[in-house]
Amino acid sequence: MKILAIGRNYVDHAKELNNPVPTEPVVFSMPDSALLKSNNDFYYPDFSKDIHHEVEVVVKINRVGKNIPIEFAHRYYEELALGIDFTARDIQTECKKKGLPWEKAKAFDGAAPISKFVPKTKFKDINALNFSLDINGQRVQTGNTADLIFSIDYLISYLSKYFTLKIGDLIYTGTPEGVGPVKIGDHLVGELEGEELLNFHVR
Repeated sequence: MKILAIGRNYVDHAKELNNPVPTEPVVFSMPDSALLKSNNDFYYPDFSKDIHHEVEVVVKINRVGKNIPIEFAHRYYEELALGIDFTARDIQTECKKKGLPWEKAKAFDGAAPISKFVPKTKFKDINALNFSLDINGQRVQTGNTADLIFSIDYLISYLSKYFTLKIGDLIYTGTPEGVGPVKIGDHLVGELEGEELLNFHVR
């Protein structure tokens, strides 16, 4: 399986990082070793001093597809999860200054916590899902998929032009505004449509 992630997919998040609002999806990939499952604790890596949280909705692909028309994209996933894209912001900034790829800031071991998956039939409207992240009982990020620049179905269609999507592949769809640093001892809780899906500590 592969993990495809989308950057700057909410206008206010792009603006908070002083990035231009994209006219096409910003895509990067992560290895499966980036996944952190079962609400296991996240261990702060020793190569960074500025790890930021980015909560987002995650889609799991359920059938093989290539060059998928957007009107059929909804057939290619049945489950959603909540995930966090931890970012070593100091490393990312340095890489961007040098014009280098920044996977090592985004795709390191444990950088992508992911919750259990829930069936999309549980939700009334995939394009209007509320989700949030609390740290130590304080709300730090609130998002709604209605505010995605590129919708879930658009992303599936777009990505399938470049990559054959396979069963089990994951798409991290982007984070809303409010990203910021985490520190050792923090307690993170994430909710999707009011259901707690993420609950773990930074060690």
